[in-house]
Amino acid sequence: MTSSEETTLRDTLTAYRAEAATELANIASFWKANALDRQHGGFIGRMDHTGKVHEDAPKGAILNARILWTFSAIYRHTQSDSDRQMADRAYHYLLDHFVDKTYGGVYWSVDAEGKPLSTRKQIYALAFAIYGLSEYFLATQEATALEACQELYHWIETHSFDPAQGGYLEAFSREGVLLEDLRLSEKDRNDPKTMNTHLHVLEAYANLYRIWPDKHLGQQLKALIKVFLERIIDPQTGHMVLFLNENWQPTADLVSYGHDIEASWLLQEAAEVLGDKELLHQVEKVAVQMAESSKEGLQPDGSLYHELDRQAQHYDKHREWWVSAEAMVGFLNAYQLTGQESFLHDSIKAWQFAKTYLLDRQQGEWFWGVHNDYSLMQAEDKIGFWKCPYHNARACLEVINRCEALFTSTVQPK
Repeated sequence: MTSSEETTLRDTLTAYRAEAATELANIASFWKANALDRQHGGFIGRMDHTGKVHEDAPKGAILNARILWTFSAIYRHTQSDSDRQMADRAYHYLLDHFVDKTYGGVYWSVDAEGKPLSTRKQIYALAFAIYGLSEYFLATQEATALEACQELYHWIETHSFDPAQGGYLEAFSREGVLLEDLRLSEKDRNDPKTMNTHLHVLEAYANLYRIWPDKHLGQQLKALIKVFLERIIDPQTGHMVLFLNENWQPTADLVSYGHDIEASWLLQEAAEVLGDKELLHQVEKVAVQMAESSKEGLQPDGSLYHELDRQAQHYDKHREWWVSAEAMVGFLNAYQLTGQESFLHDSIKAWQFAKTYLLDRQQGEWFWGVHNDYSLMQAEDKIGFWKCPYHNARACLEVINRCEALFTSTVQPK
């Protein structure tokens, strides 16, 4: 690389990092100004596309746990009192209202006043509670947060882990009995194992291992990585299988481009946390393959199509905010691994798409998404069960940190 090329690269990374830092502050400001439930405590359950707050809306464990993770992570970065206050608020509300003090685990939802509503134990929700609580411990060293993580970890291992086939089953009653309806949402298939739940258990366990390098946890995290390598990721295509039966047989032929690019870097992160060099080397190769495969859904505007039904050969062409956020990180990670400038270009293009079509310049935050004709998905929320600050804030933090790492390393194109 010539000196002029190095200067151009440094300028590109400097600008990317600066824009990510500005956007991170914008996202945090929106949630501080709009998300607090000043009547009942915690955070509102829903703000619709127009900015209207639905005061009686239920509150979801996913939203609260993701707010906890987000502001814990932001506080670690900024050391700002206002960010710490948001993290504290989410932490106490999660422990006081979502954690089941009788049977363990976390409720799926509470009502507007914080009383248990849906008491089912969705493993996806428990995983996000661990993710948020472990990040809060990293930010504050609050011992009770680690204890809560450990209790949730043991709940998952006791009730959800499949000792015969490996992996984790999806959903249980309040008392821990496997449910007939296992679906995460109405959009999902009713299958006992899914890529999505395993991905976020992986994410949670990796963050927990940072603060609690327990031997059994390490074994389970390594086993999860191998589940992805051997059961969930198709070695031929580099795409993941989304829905499976208990014996790991696929039940649908779908591709989720957003999950592929997200998993590419989360798998690598988990292997790095474990410190197993041989496994990390294997995962890095797969991460690059997955990033490359994700490009099959990449559009000239920098966005990724949402999904492909391979059996019907039908694309779901709408674009959601979280997919662009994960593309920013996943393609940047692939650039760090390979030095191939096309991956850096793809990461920046994903951000440019978000700036053009997803950032709400009037009210703040990101829109849920756009249709293929770029019209807004107006039926979707600005704040809600699934609409949260975790994907886009995390993408900004990852861009900031990764650009800084690249400043101190020599990336040679290959």
